[in-house]
Amino acid sequence: MTTHAPQAAQTPRSVKLPATLDEAVAALTAMPAAVPVAGGTDLMTSVNSGQLRPAALVGLGRISEIRGWQYQDGHALLGAGLTHARMGRPDFAALIPALAAAARAAGPPQIRNAGTLGGNIASAAPTGDALPVLAALEAVLIIAGPGGARREIPVSHLLAGVEMLRPGELIGFVRVPLLHAPQVFLKATGRTGPGRATASVALVLDPARRGVRCAVGAIAPMPLRPLEAEQWVASLIDWDGERGSLVPEAVTAFGEYVAAACIPDQPPAADGTEQPLTPAVLHLRRTVAALARRALGRALS
Repeated sequence: MTTHAPQAAQTPRSVKLPATLDEAVAALTAMPAAVPVAGGTDLMTSVNSGQLRPAALVGLGRISEIRGWQYQDGHALLGAGLTHARMGRPDFAALIPALAAAARAAGPPQIRNAGTLGGNIASAAPTGDALPVLAALEAVLIIAGPGGARREIPVSHLLAGVEMLRPGELIGFVRVPLLHAPQVFLKATGRTGPGRATASVALVLDPARRGVRCAVGAIAPMPLRPLEAEQWVASLIDWDGERGSLVPEAVTAFGEYVAAACIPDQPPAADGTEQPLTPAVLHLRRTVAALARRALGRALS
């Protein structure tokens, strides 16, 4: 659960199994070439393919403080060690429905049982199902550093590379606002059943701020927020009455707005002629439009 994972040319010589978050940070500080490992779903892929040969490992599986969650001033403080399987259970789904839906869609049972929330964030793979949900919820990361230090950064800053984890730091917790309002996660895959997303959409309603927040995943290196589309559709919703009264044409237009914002038209050629989108890109844009349209429709129903 760190973005600082230096490569080494040999198999691990040392494995540390700390019992607390601060012990894990201390181990990483003492062994700069060490790589932290929780579920190992991404790490082992890199190891098995020969892309990574860690000199040492710091196992995070015994750190109980990051394997649960607690309430904190209208927020949920989620441990980075929460597995997808745990987040997919009904009690968690009642808390943060979109994140539970993303966890249930993360892959086959063996992946969901091992993979963790913090690992999904630190790996920052474009197809990470939790990432668009966290972006739409505007989640904040609690970073543990040497000497018991803690600092906070928005998850979007880490995913965009605006702020990076420093050597020895770990993602300890994720703070997510509890909106008590509809939220939806949908994804499209290239095959039936659990699989990697070709596109995904997370959408949440925020009645207190009279806002709609949407994030599109898997089509770019980081989740994309179509801010103008969010503001436009929020201005059409009857926040004091029947939210579901939005006309179908507006819901359809929102999907097209989101898709065009995230997958824009090609700029004209030097001679001014239009450059059409390739069939594959056009299909992807239509997929995003359909997902955004369905997500809004479900949130308003």
